Amino acid sequence: MRDQVDVVIVGAGFAGMYSIHRFRAAGLSVRCFDVASDVGGTWYWNRYPGARCDVPSLEYSYSFDADLEQEWEWTERYAGQPEILRYAGHVADRFDLRRDITFETRVTDVVWQDDDDRWHVDTSAGHTLAARFVVMATGCLSNANRPNLPGVDDFAGETAHTGNWPHEGVDVAGRRVGVIGTGSSAIQSIPILAEASGHLTVFQRTATYSVPALNRPLTDTEVADIKGRYPTFRAANRQQTGAFGSENERIDMAVADRGVETVVEDLERRWNDVGGFAVLSAANDFVLNGDSNEIAAGFVRDKIASIVEDPDTARKLQPEQVIGCKRLVLDTGYFETYNRPDVDLVHLPDEPIRRITATGIEVGPDDAARHVELDVIVFATGFDAMTGALLAIDPVGRDGTPLSEAWAAGPTNYLGLQVPGFPNLFTITGPGSPSVLTNMIMSIEQHVEWIDDAIRALDADGLRTIEPTADSAERWVGHVNAIADFTLFPHCNSWYLGANIPGKTRVFMPLLGFPDYVTECNRVVAADYDGFVRT
Repeated sequence: MRDQVDVVIVGAGFAGMYSIHRFRAAGLSVRCFDVASDVGGTWYWNRYPGARCDVPSLEYSYSFDADLEQEWEWTERYAGQPEILRYAGHVADRFDLRRDITFETRVTDVVWQDDDDRWHVDTSAGHTLAARFVVMATGCLSNANRPNLPGVDDFAGETAHTGNWPHEGVDVAGRRVGVIGTGSSAIQSIPILAEASGHLTVFQRTATYSVPALNRPLTDTEVADIKGRYPTFRAANRQQTGAFGSENERIDMAVADRGVETVVEDLERRWNDVGGFAVLSAANDFVLNGDSNEIAAGFVRDKIASIVEDPDTARKLQPEQVIGCKRLVLDTGYFETYNRPDVDLVHLPDEPIRRITATGIEVGPDDAARHVELDVIVFATGFDAMTGALLAIDPVGRDGTPLSEAWAAGPTNYLGLQVPGFPNLFTITGPGSPSVLTNMIMSIEQHVEWIDDAIRALDADGLRTIEPTADSAERWVGHVNAIADFTLFPHCNSWYLGANIPGKTRVFMPLLGFPDYVTECNRVVAADYDGFVRT
């Protein structure tokens, strides 16, 4: 006999925690499962040295409770992983969330049953449940991508992945460390690993644009200022494309209208004095116009050339793709790290990885192979983003169709919230929603509240199920990609497209524009859930 429950939530990060709180208030019975041993989601696992959020901490925080906003004290402009994890724990304590969470438990099966209009959910710990609704709060960046390199299991030293960092840490003192990858987690960790290790070798496939974070402690004055006007501050942020940064110095003019010289002068000032994503707010068409983009890209390349002392290394660190088509990275001393005598760069297009050996990594073409001796290998190779965690569970919908089959040609859903043929299953910040192009906590709150309202509406109308039509989902995927095609985002192989995962279908997954998305979600509800079938 299966335990009966209103909602099963998969994941106890910020999405799962707010879901528990919100659904409880609606009088729903809730069970949440997470493979971790505590709350925090991505911030539970990503404990690598230097892990830090790239959204200001006073904005990367819940807005649903005014008392919570006032009582929590952030210490830095961009909070580090330990502080964010403490915040998650504080929220769990404050709202007594853990009593509905079962930790160290993996959801193994999620199968829809037409005979009782319920999801049958099984776990690794032997739980068997029948749930009216399943909410996938599995996160967009939670399924670590470990590359299948030749000899990867032969290495006799220590290995770690930045997305699943050992909680006891990795001792690199005096050791030879290799970092594979130069994305965000690598760029954050490399300066710290270089300081701590005996020698660091970075293996770079594609150079990455990065700008100074200019992180610093928050002052009492600026914290008091924001806390004194949080409601209007949050409202202004929700009107921004990314749901944050309303007080960034944004210029609502194209490069051609401002003039190249003025734009470059402003870029220089922002690089030195402002930092963060605001560096690229010196014009409004950097991701829309190729010529404008080259002004910003060239500026950052020139900065790299001026910072990195060795000309050959500097050349290899200068990206060739347009700036912004991959997520811009914020750093602290990243490029300066390559001026250290104990740091080497292996540029994989020139010296590809041949195989991993028991004592290191062999690189280079056939006629010039060489071996890099290592004691520790760090895989900073990112995630199977947006869809990876969902497909790892692979829910089975109507007619026995698994999600992997429904998404064989790429993720098809409506509003990033539901998939045709999977009634009463919701995906928080799923593909097709603004998600990773936004302040994730704002997107999470909007999704959880929409799902809560949809469930309440079903109950009020005496209905049992809700799911999108195939036509509405197909149109929505087309809309998401049409919006992306107006920009330069699809112009490089990024994880937004799934290009970092061999064999993954290339589809631009996040939607650009938080305010317009919220407007559409509200329109759908006002039109009696237009595009959905409710029975």
